[in-house]
Parts: sequence; structure tokens; C-alpha cells
Amino acid sequence: MQAPSVLLMVVAFVLLLAPLVVVHELGHYLVGRWCGIGADVFSVGFGRELIGWTDRRGTRWRLSLVPLGGYVKFAGDMNAASVPNPDADAMPPEERAAAFQFKPLWQRALVVAAGPVTNFLVAVAIFAAFNFAYGRIEASSEIAGFATPSPAQAAGLRVGDRITAIDGKAVASFDDIRMAVVPFPGENLRITARRGRQDLNFGVPVATHIDHDQFGHDERIGMIGIAGGKGEIVHYGPIASVRLAGDQCLSLMGMMATGIRQIITGSRSVNELSGPIRIAQYSGAALAMGWQTFVGFAAFISINLAFINLLPIPALDGGHLVFYAVEAVRRRPLARRTQEMAFMIGLALVLGLALFITLGEALPQHMFGG
Repeated sequence: MQAPSVLLMVVAFVLLLAPLVVVHELGHYLVGRWCGIGADVFSVGFGRELIGWTDRRGTRWRLSLVPLGGYVKFAGDMNAASVPNPDADAMPPEERAAAFQFKPLWQRALVVAAGPVTNFLVAVAIFAAFNFAYGRIEASSEIAGFATPSPAQAAGLRVGDRITAIDGKAVASFDDIRMAVVPFPGENLRITARRGRQDLNFGVPVATHIDHDQFGHDERIGMIGIAGGKGEIVHYGPIASVRLAGDQCLSLMGMMATGIRQIITGSRSVNELSGPIRIAQYSGAALAMGWQTFVGFAAFISINLAFINLLPIPALDGGHLVFYAVEAVRRRPLARRTQEMAFMIGLALVLGLALFITLGEALPQHMFGG
């Protein structure tokens, strides 16, 4: 497939990111309004304001120059990272009543969690709509054939064996096997298979396959060299579609958590993380393939946004939730100076990692150890 043009990538990137940022920040904003918190600014993007207006509640709605995110600045916040304003103690009582930092702990936690939760629910809604409208191709977990070479065949598995569990976790379909194998190149898996009336256990080393995409990016994926049987389309009702979509989103978040753990332990390269350039490339390719593929990719990115924002890093939503957990245990918040320092360190970490990933995408991979 031919790589999309730069113009298409830019258009697709904006069409992808802007709505997901808006729904994320709307999650914060709407729950904040429900809790009686005032909002000074609702911004799509960062930096200088391009266009904007002020509503009757005093909230400034703005489109900003750098379209790589967005924020809600609540009343009582010092900046877009929701660092408490040290001058807020001097607010008159009527302003304090609408300030974020003076709200009960449970309300502040709800407001912060609302953004990632909204992204998660958007992804669930998209997957559920696809499951209901088109059904899902499913194949059984029975082995129909082997690749050459095949670690699974070398370990003793045979055609006709039905895989029932991997590392103690039950599997029911070939997709379940794929989700349990692909993230673990170079590792060993304990596979349980039903052969006739027997349940047999096999230790299977996962082979490493380097997947090259059309943009020159490499990704290590795990393979055990088996083929599934012919799949069939399974149709789902409304409730089952939503339940399946929830399972799909949780499985994706589990794979993301596995990837982060592997990067931290050094078993996976940081070059496999996706930054703005790679997301723009993939979004352009998805849009070129049609709106269904593009919307499906948007659901995947929405899950990514939910997961990343829940990481326990100051300046992200997860960092705020950690502070609130500490406050709940201590029965008093951390000192403002401590919070400000933590947010500065967290912001520097996030920006540094983003810059590193972006440079890694823009420059030859060998310069970054790829």
C-alpha cells in the first residue's frame, strides 16, 4: 500500500486528535459543572489563542495554536496542569465555593478521573457499534496447521489440539491466543491443550518476528507458528456487543501495560512507542482505507489516551489521583510547594519523553539504538 501524502496525514491527524481531546476535556468539564466547579478556560490545543469566545458562565472557549492536546482550567487553578493557585486562600467566599481545590476530595477525584473514563467509554461505544452492526469474525482455538518452523510444533503440539489456556489464563478463540502471544517475543509460555480427552501442558518458546510497516518502523511481535481454522462471522445483540467491546478495550489496555513494563525492564525498545509523527502516519493510512478503518483507529487511540493519562505521573490525571490517594491516607493534602515541584518534574518527564520519541521517529533509527 502506498504511503499517504503529508497533507492527508496532517488532515487525518487533526480529525483524529481534536475530537478525542474535546471529549476527554468535556469529561472533566461536565463532571466539574455537576460538582459546582467553575471553569475559567476550555482550550483545544496549547499556546496562543487563535479563536475563542466567552460563554455566560464566564468560561473562555478557545482554539489554540498547537493542536497537540488541550485542557480545562478550573477556578482556583494556577495553570493548565491544575496546580492549586497559592493566592486562592484570599478568594472571597462566593469564589471559593466554585474553586476546584476547595471541593471535597471525592469530587476532585471524580473530575480528574472523568477525562480518561470518557475516552474509555468512547472506545467502548465505537467497538460496540461495530460488533452490533457487522458482527465479529471468530475462529476456534483448535490448531489447523503449523508454520515452518513452528515453536509450538517443536514443543509437541499437534494439528487438532485445542488450546484451552496460556499461562493459566483460559482462552476460547484464536484471537485470545493471538492476544496472549503477540506481546511476548522471546519469552516462554505454558500452553494447555485438549487432545482427545486429555489435558496436556507444553512449554513453548515464543519466536521473535520483526514487523516492518510501510513507514519504515519496526516492531517486535511474538509468534508460535500455528494457524487457526476457518473463521465465521458471529453476530451480537446490543447488550452482548457492549460487553464484548468492554472486554476488547480492557484487553488492549492490558497489552499497553505489558508494553510499558517491557520497556521499563529493557526487553522492548522505547523506539516502539508511538509519537505524533507515527500517529499522523497511521491516521493518514487509516483514513485512506475508509471511514470505518479510521473510526476503528480512533477507538484505539482513545484507549491509548485513557491509559496514558492514568499513568501515575505528576501533570497527568493519574498523578493527580495519586496525590488524592495520599491526601486520603494523610487526611490532609501535600504541601503546595511539594505539589508544584512534582508537577514540574512530571511535566519535564512527559515533554522529554515526547521529544525523544518524536526525534526517534524523525531521524534514522540506528541513531537511537534501534
